[in-house]
Amino acid sequence: MINRRDFLKQMNTIGAVAILGSAPWVDAFGEMNNTQNEKLKVGIIGPGSRGRFLMSFLVKNPKVDIIAICDNYQPSIDEALKMVPDAKVYTDYRKLLENKDITSVVVATPLYSHCQIVLDAFDAGKNVYCEKTIGFTPDECLLMYDKYKSSNKIFFTGQQRLFDPRYLKTMEMVHQGMFGEIAAVHTFWNRNGDWRRAVPSPDLERKINWRLYKEYSKGLMTELGCHQIQIGTWAMKSIPEKIMGHGAITFWKDGREVYDNVNVIYVLEDGRKITFGSVISNKFYGLEEQILGNKGTVEPEKGKYYFENPTPDPAFLRMINKIERDVFDAVPFAGTSWAPETGSQNKGEYILGETPQTDGTCENLAAFVEASITNKQPEKIAEEGYYASVLALLGHEAIEQEQIISFPEHLKLDYLNHKRTIFPGENNNDFYSRGTLSGID
Repeated sequence: MINRRDFLKQMNTIGAVAILGSAPWVDAFGEMNNTQNEKLKVGIIGPGSRGRFLMSFLVKNPKVDIIAICDNYQPSIDEALKMVPDAKVYTDYRKLLENKDITSVVVATPLYSHCQIVLDAFDAGKNVYCEKTIGFTPDECLLMYDKYKSSNKIFFTGQQRLFDPRYLKTMEMVHQGMFGEIAAVHTFWNRNGDWRRAVPSPDLERKINWRLYKEYSKGLMTELGCHQIQIGTWAMKSIPEKIMGHGAITFWKDGREVYDNVNVIYVLEDGRKITFGSVISNKFYGLEEQILGNKGTVEPEKGKYYFENPTPDPAFLRMINKIERDVFDAVPFAGTSWAPETGSQNKGEYILGETPQTDGTCENLAAFVEASITNKQPEKIAEEGYYASVLALLGHEAIEQEQIISFPEHLKLDYLNHKRTIFPGENNNDFYSRGTLSGID
């Protein structure tokens, strides 16, 4: 089980204050020692592959008791019961929410079903951890955020990089100005696979492979891009004003409807840019976020940073000086004013002294547990999750519309004084006609 001191030590930081400046949500661990005898009763809504991955951390947390699971796909229930054999089983999430013993729920159902479940969970007085992307549309995300703000309950999203030691240390260095002014954040997530799951019978195709169909999924933007776009706004401390992009099915022409090749550009008010690209027919470059400053570059996934002008080894420097004197002293002209810009051979430095044995998921869930027990919502974590979701969805809209779109004013939050209410004539139920829990995550 993680404790706050070891967590901060793992990040190789000089102290908690520096990290909290860039990631105030880490303070959820602040009262960990005071909650040793507490027990959080949790319900899992959607124990599919992702849900069971989250459960694998929760069952190891001595402060958690998973007392209920809910799904309408029996194989998922059967697998989940191997982890929590005494849990009560539901096939209707609304019945689970009626269980007064449950104080917190984890929602890991397919994307299109998140919103109604989360709204109902807040109405039932539950704390909520919802996998990303939180909503199926930007307006759904806003409804969910509004409901959270009026509920006085805890709201976490599945943006695990917010607790990844590499990223926390990266943002500390970036925000302290170590790499100068950040001009751009280039991100990509490439794979080589069809993204399909085996289907036991044809009638289950859309239930099991919901990610491939537009009725249920927004494809690569929400499944992958949501993580990386958040890194861009975290580094820039700003949200984009304009979004443009393109998507296509260029390789996996197998009846899917979502794109297998996307690129999106997010433009900030001052012209700086965040980009996201994904191709799932080539995995050579894998995934990375490249944070580009005038003094240096950070690649947090790789766990390294590179200064633009690294100090060379003295022996190497002497050798270069000798070569320059021998070769160029006899040259009678100044030489070309242009040379091709090839990639740097700088090997860089490691962000942390050792590679963390975590991607932040365990810590994200542990922080949710602590916040739920203490009933203290960590600062800005809900907002980070909200904007990551909205920007991923706006990127998808820009692709679908094939035009530049602006960030809608009504979707911008005021962290300190959020007063938005449902507009006159606006009905929460207008957004939901797709049913619930009809897919496998």
